[in-house]
Amino acid sequence: MPIRIPRGWEIPESRVTPEHLVFGRRKAIGLGAAIFGAAPAALAQGTLAPLPAMRNTRYAPGRDITAEREATTFNNFYEFGSHKTISREAQRLPQRPWTVKVEGMVETPREFGIEDLLTTMPLEERVYRLRCVEAWSMVVPWTGFPLSALLGVVKPLASARYVVFETAAIPSVMPGLRQSWYPWPYIEGCTIAEAANELSFMVVGAYGKQLAPQNGGPIRFHQPWKYGFKAGKSLVRITLTDRRPVSFWERIQPQEYGFWANVNPEVSHPRWSQASERVIGTNERIPTRLFNGYGDFVADLYTGLGNERLWA
Repeated sequence: MPIRIPRGWEIPESRVTPEHLVFGRRKAIGLGAAIFGAAPAALAQGTLAPLPAMRNTRYAPGRDITAEREATTFNNFYEFGSHKTISREAQRLPQRPWTVKVEGMVETPREFGIEDLLTTMPLEERVYRLRCVEAWSMVVPWTGFPLSALLGVVKPLASARYVVFETAAIPSVMPGLRQSWYPWPYIEGCTIAEAANELSFMVVGAYGKQLAPQNGGPIRFHQPWKYGFKAGKSLVRITLTDRRPVSFWERIQPQEYGFWANVNPEVSHPRWSQASERVIGTNERIPTRLFNGYGDFVADLYTGLGNERLWA
């Protein structure tokens, strides 16, 4: 009898995108194809093309969505500056053409054009909470696809243990890169098991439109149970490896920022409490939840890791 050895990137059938979402998206392809065809011209004019996708209600945030204006004008993106008002400066980042290389310990290394991803990946909208390590939060309707779908194309080797995300570094349009004391390019990473989790999401849009550059356009990564700095923006390379990466902030201040960086209200940052968060747009102060409220989806990833520093 043949023996089948499962690979770490595979997901069970119970976690496959529901059929009604898949076929709902296909009904939108006719409109989507016309929109995608017009996208390069729209982006060249500084506007964002619509990005139609069905909303997956499995991930209801339990809170109101943050106003688009707030989410697109209050941004962390150190390549453009260390302040929150980088949205105007970020418009200089070209969004087309754009490619993402997926390489390393995979059977089929690939370079994907952003338009290929928009038309071939199983796009859906997910409304996720976003919790920053600085103790503020948002709720954003992201459009994208599961990271597992992308890994399924390149087929990680059984020996791959980590996924590394690299942000673009373009000195001509990113003035923050002049701060040479930072270890550019921006690097983040997760384990292969975390990457395979159903919540791990490659983001290509927000608020029904293609992703704005200040939010990490044209493609970023998001794991909503982790602090926001774990989300690599404007990605150009994804590498699978058997060695744990040292991420950007971990390299700068390892006593404050670790590899795992899961949200935990009971574990304070060395300089402030994480027990509550300020809601962007309303300034309401609300209690922070363990794993940012996503424990039912991810808590089992961390069993048996008691010796690890699981919280930022």
